[in-house]
Amino acid sequence: MVCASKARPAGVIMPGAAHVIPGVLQMAWFALGRVVFVAAVACAAALLQPLATGGLPANVLLGLVLAGLVVALERPLRQTAPSRLLGAIIGFIGGLAIARTIEAGLFWTDLADRRVEFFHGFLLIVLPYLGLVLGAKNGEWLEPVRLVGLFRPVGPERRYRILDTSVIIDGRIADVCETGFIDGTLVIPQFVLKELQLVADSGDSMKRNRGRRGLDILQKIQKMAAVEVTISDVDFPEVREVDLKLIELARTLQGKIVTNDFNLNKVAQLRGVDVLNVNELANALKPVVLPGELMKVFILKEGKEYNQGVAYLDDGTMVVVDNARKMISKTIDIVVTSVLQTTAGKMIFGRYIEPGVAAQANAPAPQSQPAAVDRIKTSPMSN
Repeated sequence: MVCASKARPAGVIMPGAAHVIPGVLQMAWFALGRVVFVAAVACAAALLQPLATGGLPANVLLGLVLAGLVVALERPLRQTAPSRLLGAIIGFIGGLAIARTIEAGLFWTDLADRRVEFFHGFLLIVLPYLGLVLGAKNGEWLEPVRLVGLFRPVGPERRYRILDTSVIIDGRIADVCETGFIDGTLVIPQFVLKELQLVADSGDSMKRNRGRRGLDILQKIQKMAAVEVTISDVDFPEVREVDLKLIELARTLQGKIVTNDFNLNKVAQLRGVDVLNVNELANALKPVVLPGELMKVFILKEGKEYNQGVAYLDDGTMVVVDNARKMISKTIDIVVTSVLQTTAGKMIFGRYIEPGVAAQANAPAPQSQPAAVDRIKTSPMSN
């Protein structure tokens, strides 16, 4: 009897293996490199024997301790941006050069004096340290974008508007750009394009449609003659989250983030980055409705409370109407009673007045003057 089992064909890699194997190999190479480094330092200590006392075990232990300290220091250095490391190195070298220059300039002093000797040593410690700290703090000025900006001709400052993934998928940004309300250069980072591509290649049909819609929106914006669009290759490998990458890019370009993500809006504002929120723009452009005004709405469904109906305006604003449960699927006239503004948007409350009641309310009041005239005409003449 032959078992009908499905065997995996030779040379075919499972879907998850393509992502797992490179990471495992990279970790294995890092671990092997650390072992070789520690062994090399231990062997050098054993051969050279820097400690005169203690013999071979003490020297090997010294080498292992020093190698361990270097490995422990290597882990946080891997998380540091290359520009900051380069700035720290340049600052350290600059501080050391200044200290040596000052020491050479004091050749006329008595080098045998303990105070002069301490002053020279103090300079050799303090100036390289200050250069190291200041260079690491201002290392972002060594990034390619900042360096290129130093050699650009002086002219009108360019305004950068950095697009988020959510606002691209939303699609309303294309209409806003077409009207000309957004000025400056639209910046589309490569990591945002990569995230859009991952969404477009998703196995979920809804996510796939959203990703493809975002790519179509980008094509539509690029075809607009009045809009300047640029693709930015600037990336921040030390930052993993896309939202934090957007904030760092906005800091680097001194631009504003265009989004409709509430959380990104709050985080960016906390970090001192300006944000253009499309949802806030849409809420600001909604028509102002005051209590007492008349509106014509289409009752779509039943409300939560008794005898309520729910309608929606063209911009998506919800309208809750009292006495409108029986008017579902009909267009009626209502009177606005109140307007509620929330973080999610605006809600309008109204009341449906039946045509008979409205006609009576709007009917003109009877005139009393003709009746008085009739009474005068019919009254008997006095002698």
